[in-house]
Amino acid sequence: MKTQITIVVLFLFAVFNSYSQDTLQEIKVQSKRKSLQKSYTVTGNISVITSKELLKAACCNLAESFETNPSIDVSFSDALTGTKQIKMLGLTSPYLMMTQENIPSVRGASQVFGLSFTPGPWIESIQITKGAGSVVNGFESVSGQINTELAKPLTGDPFLLNVYGSTDSRFELNGNFNKKLSDKWATSLLLHGNIRDSKMDTNADGFLDNPLQKQINLLNRYQYYNSETGWVSFINFQYMKDAKVMGQLSFNPDTDRGTTHSWGSEIDTQKIDISTKIGYVFKDMPYQSIGFQNAFSSYDQDSYFGLKDYNIKQNSFYSNLIFNSIINNERNKFATGLNFTYDNYIEFVSATNYSRIDNTVGAFFEYTFDNQDDFSLILGGRVDYGNRLGVFATPRLHMKYNPWEKGVLRASAGRGKRTANIFAENQTLFASSRTFDVTNGGGKIYGLDPEIAWNYGLSFTQGFKLFNRNADVTADFYRTNFQNQVVVDVMKSPQEVVFHNLDGASYANSFQLEFNYELAKRLELRTAYKYYDIKTDYLTGKYQKPLQATHRFFGNLGYETPVLNKGQQWKFDFTYNWIGEQQLPYTASNPVAYQLSEFSPSYSLMNAQITKVFSSIFEVYVGGENVGNYRQDPAIVDSQNPFGPYFDATILYAPVFGQMYYAGLRFKIK
Repeated sequence: MKTQITIVVLFLFAVFNSYSQDTLQEIKVQSKRKSLQKSYTVTGNISVITSKELLKAACCNLAESFETNPSIDVSFSDALTGTKQIKMLGLTSPYLMMTQENIPSVRGASQVFGLSFTPGPWIESIQITKGAGSVVNGFESVSGQINTELAKPLTGDPFLLNVYGSTDSRFELNGNFNKKLSDKWATSLLLHGNIRDSKMDTNADGFLDNPLQKQINLLNRYQYYNSETGWVSFINFQYMKDAKVMGQLSFNPDTDRGTTHSWGSEIDTQKIDISTKIGYVFKDMPYQSIGFQNAFSSYDQDSYFGLKDYNIKQNSFYSNLIFNSIINNERNKFATGLNFTYDNYIEFVSATNYSRIDNTVGAFFEYTFDNQDDFSLILGGRVDYGNRLGVFATPRLHMKYNPWEKGVLRASAGRGKRTANIFAENQTLFASSRTFDVTNGGGKIYGLDPEIAWNYGLSFTQGFKLFNRNADVTADFYRTNFQNQVVVDVMKSPQEVVFHNLDGASYANSFQLEFNYELAKRLELRTAYKYYDIKTDYLTGKYQKPLQATHRFFGNLGYETPVLNKGQQWKFDFTYNWIGEQQLPYTASNPVAYQLSEFSPSYSLMNAQITKVFSSIFEVYVGGENVGNYRQDPAIVDSQNPFGPYFDATILYAPVFGQMYYAGLRFKIK
């Protein structure tokens, strides 16, 4: 495997040397757009990650696309699956509304692994909204919304090839094909495959550091656009198959499954998505439009963790009808419509059947006022009925005020309500000796009540000149108050996890101070300090949220050389994260050898990447993650006795794998 990596690296540098003679060429002056964009005029607290920003790190999939963004925290969910989870405002992804081109995507059964099923080279941009999202997209958003825009058939390059290989035995191949069928129709075929087939155990605990994995992912898109009639539409067909094998080095799925010979796990997932979007802009009224979105999704996961089986299938249908227009003038706009969601869950935890059907139907109205100078607001509300949620209202508000030039004050407030899929969202806890205990509170979802929370936020951004160079500073504070929460209680006993309705208080306070500065021409610095005060009343008392650092620091330094003839350029990127101590789940009742401290130590992580652009069509990149080689030790509690009462692979606060280096190339035809 190391020989394969060496060959890839030598090939890339050989290519570089063959082009290096051409470095002294005519210099072209080009305008520059920031790769991470924020606006002084948009009402909501929104940042946009462009495709250029995604190239700064090994963004192999959506879960890995936030490494250079200070608003999102990225960490591993456990010591076995290699899955990265994201948090915003200190809350995990189930409290975020994840949409793909404004259609809900990662939800329900796909909460843990769904982010890894959108390949990075497919992504055109990502919009991150802090605070409760728009009522147009639904009622589930609590801490924010992340919307992913994919490459468009009409505007994408005819061909893109991305090849990637890393020292942790992961190899990927991506191919994007775009073709115009006529002056109004275009199609895309996006292909992705990845494989990891070498067993690695760098910390010598007897368990694989990363799962063995194979994935094939296909997306066929069609886009129609007619500027004369005002019609536009998208049609998408996607198929994905992913297979993971985890556990002890000695584990053989063919002979050891269902036995205590060796501990292992398999997760096999198939996913089918079909979606359509049809829009019409009224010919004589360009401010007025109507849109109709429909999506069908089938998510099928068969899995087991040691002796515990977990299987879930979710068939979903989503439909949204939206009408946009104005009231008297373009300062007063509105969007209104109806939407419907249907979810059929077939879920088994070992032999216990938790299958159910959820459906909701709702109506929304969102009013936008913009005086086109210094003040704007978005006031929205919706009313929904769900067969398990009853009738409920969802109000939301976003406001913006510009007191002076390059100064913007934003405020938001909103309510969110959601169904907690307790097993799907916490299935990594199966990788432990814990039993699952659900305290039946008389609710309609696993005997539990739906989660309800209010989110309030205030943000101020000021742009200015420092030593005649651009700089900006942002301070924001958000608070989430839970009226009810399904508490995942790992503070009672290390041998069980208890799911229960909130009895007491639960809140999440998030403060972020961000400073960005252009140190020199083409040399940009991003920094952010983040403070999280997240506490919940558990059965045994009030605790800080486990595995969530109270203090974090983020720094990113990026430099680009001038663009020479044919687009030749060097790009350098370095990211630093300092993660403070974290509350760990309770282990004090274990024997001393299997007890952990109450809090984890603080530590630092460093990532870096160098990209050589040879022309507008070809570039290579090399990089490293965790170059400081920090690892949690031990990563697994009682790894020598995985079928014993103290085994736990889910108390992970730092990386399992040490230094990881990678290399790749991108080739495109324009």
